[in-house]
Amino acid sequence: MITFVEGVLEKVLPTMVVINAHGIGYQILIPLSSFERMPPVGSLLRIITHHHVREDVQLLYGFYSEAERDLFRLLITHVSGIGPKMALSILSGMSLEQFKSAVISSDITAISKIPGVGKKTAQRVVLELKDKLGVAAQWEAASLQQERPGGEKYLHDAILALISLGYKQGEAEREARQVLAAFGEMSSTEEIVRETLKRLVS
Repeated sequence: MITFVEGVLEKVLPTMVVINAHGIGYQILIPLSSFERMPPVGSLLRIITHHHVREDVQLLYGFYSEAERDLFRLLITHVSGIGPKMALSILSGMSLEQFKSAVISSDITAISKIPGVGKKTAQRVVLELKDKLGVAAQWEAASLQQERPGGEKYLHDAILALISLGYKQGEAEREARQVLAAFGEMSSTEEIVRETLKRLVS
């Protein structure tokens, strides 16, 4: 299994790079998110890779960061109907932060706008990845939510707090939304958490 390639960047295109590693040229398929961060041709480059083996072909997929590769592997491993080609399209269509935020907030519309990803595929992505992205992704996504006005921001922060206390995301989100609806849009994070906890322990 090839986990990274280090060498001189010989060629770079939006979908592919060629790296000369000790006289061997490795052709590596990449997403746009990695292409935008590539150094000039002739630079020394270490690129994280996923070695994809099929009966008829072996392909290398490359990523500028391990976080990109981790998401790529999550997509092809856990979402039915998504192969390496579509996983690259997803990474090319949204930044990591935007994608994680869209999954966490169940924003099917945003995900389905990625070329090649329809509504049904977007629904599968949210359904099958939402819990697997975990609490860390919740906090990353939170940075994109800070501009949300009023109740939505307080609701988001309250859900994160409940997850950190050990409650499952779906359960915390469902109960917290009911609390917000009952007590009004201007309920504070503390009020939402307190009232949600009463519901969850009753």
